[in-house]
Amino acid sequence: MRRLLVLLTLAATLATGGCSLSAARIQKADAVVALTVDRQLTCTQADHCALPSPLVDAALEANSASTPDKPVHVATLLEDGEAALAARINLIRAARQSIDVQTYIWEQDDAGKLVLDELIAAARRGVNVRIVADQLFSFRDPGLLAGLARASDHMAIRLYNPTFSSARTPPLEFAAGIICCFFRFNQRMHNKLIVVDDLIGITGGRNYEDRYFDWDPVFDYVDRDVMIGGPAAKAMAVSFDQFWDHKRSVPLTHLRDVNRELVADTDDQKKWAVPKYDNPERVAELQAHAEDPAWLDERLVRASLRLNRVEYLSDLPGKTDNPKRREARALTRHIMGLVRNAKSEIVLQTPYLVMSRPAKKIFSTLHDQPDPPRVVVSTNSLASTDAFAVYAMSYKHRKRYLTDYGFEIYEMKPHPSNADADALEGRSAAIDTPPINRPVGSGGGGRRLTRAERQQLAAANGPSESTGFLSAGRRYGPSARHRPAPLLTAGVRFGLHAKSIVVDDNFSMVGTHNFDPRSDHYNTEAGVIIYDKRFADRLRGSIMQDTEPGNAWVIGPREKKIPVLSEINEFIGDVSERLPFFDLWPFRYATSYDLKPGCIPMRWSDPKFFECYEPVGDFPEVDVSLKVIYTRMITAFGSASSGIL
Repeated sequence: MRRLLVLLTLAATLATGGCSLSAARIQKADAVVALTVDRQLTCTQADHCALPSPLVDAALEANSASTPDKPVHVATLLEDGEAALAARINLIRAARQSIDVQTYIWEQDDAGKLVLDELIAAARRGVNVRIVADQLFSFRDPGLLAGLARASDHMAIRLYNPTFSSARTPPLEFAAGIICCFFRFNQRMHNKLIVVDDLIGITGGRNYEDRYFDWDPVFDYVDRDVMIGGPAAKAMAVSFDQFWDHKRSVPLTHLRDVNRELVADTDDQKKWAVPKYDNPERVAELQAHAEDPAWLDERLVRASLRLNRVEYLSDLPGKTDNPKRREARALTRHIMGLVRNAKSEIVLQTPYLVMSRPAKKIFSTLHDQPDPPRVVVSTNSLASTDAFAVYAMSYKHRKRYLTDYGFEIYEMKPHPSNADADALEGRSAAIDTPPINRPVGSGGGGRRLTRAERQQLAAANGPSESTGFLSAGRRYGPSARHRPAPLLTAGVRFGLHAKSIVVDDNFSMVGTHNFDPRSDHYNTEAGVIIYDKRFADRLRGSIMQDTEPGNAWVIGPREKKIPVLSEINEFIGDVSERLPFFDLWPFRYATSYDLKPGCIPMRWSDPKFFECYEPVGDFPEVDVSLKVIYTRMITAFGSASSGIL
């Protein structure tokens, strides 16, 4: 094994010709860029032909009304994917001086190409555009990046924490990166941010990929951003500068494969061209919405709140370099403090219900209080998640979550009844059939599929986003193990990706933090914390809607129908759950429930729970397949891996 590891590392190193470029090679590529970069300016006005924007106007008004002692902000929850994308396009077109973009994923589908094209157009107006993206999951095409390096002299791109100084990471180098330099390789930049003119910014869960904006025909995310105008935007800009200036953010000419493309193509044959979209009509409609004052007013401006205390917090780049620095984990520490001081209620929404050690201690202490706060958790089911390995960790510890921490857990259905109408319009995943009476346990989905249709739908399910390594390989091929679990019903599937928390109806956070060990210790995270009851009420209402019976299954204990056997089963399950390995007992303490017709929703701890809820199995709506077997196996053997999942 030791020889194999050495060979893997050596092979990857030889394949890349070493890990860093010579100064002469970098200078040569820099010279090519300087000679061939597009220097066209499409505007000569002082404001760089910025378009009018009610969003920017509201931010300017908030800034003008602010004082050092009493800042004023305007805040808008971006729940709808179409509105979230239109807001970004509107801000880009309204930029006068600068646009800074930070992201974890940037795909070259319609959403990714549209935003990139808009940014290049802004740069050619004279706006200074900077992009810093995590290398592992962004762009990955050296030829594309070589073209972007010369798209405009007002645009610059850096990739965060590149493996072996390259933009693309083939599977062999991926394995070698884990072996040779795991702690650095494991630390990713999970921040998502766009800030315009240091005046207004957006942060939250969305990356630049179709499924984050309800544009994917098969799998879309239920996600959330928050747009903030006012003084907090300056903190966003400061945070971006910290990442931009950090040694792990590498300019394109310093990347081996991009450098090679630049040096080999001194005539710049790969100029940026107007993108060819898979759905050009939809793109054109979105662009029209982004400039329509009436549409913006109805979908964004009216939903805005004017408020005072807002904090933008971000972990420091290179988080694992010096983890004992308090500011290195600023967001994590602040979230823990908010939760620790909860008095009446915590409402948490996270895609991955895997608690870190500090979080476990906090929730256990809260639950042991004489009058513990209510804890509501909205998360994914196996049917809705794109990260089955992480789901397995949640599945393993269900009893602990219910009994030791008092969680009320609601797992999202893959076809929720509150699904975005824009995402469903004219689409039904890979199977174009009208929905009929849905089976027990399903959400707003369609009829049961035949076996042939299930195979067709499984083949259509594309790659997914996850912050861990077991799903990282999906970026390099359509391997079945990196797709969501196959379902029994047709329809566009939805998975939860929003990361938010409301504490005591007074404090709320929207950001990138998944409340899991990766977010605590490895990935850099960012978010906005807002101290305003009106905003907290809106956010709480949105999360609680996702817990309603048509949108989620309730996790509750199994009914003890056979006294002696039930106690024996629970005892064996308890012992098995606490084992780091060989957790093979299939009859868990808890399972999924659906509300019976004619009943009203209630908590799992209510004495009448079993009268009004019926069990629908541990993995409802999932076609029993290898995915279920994987889940069982990781439940058995993967508990020690939660930090890298």
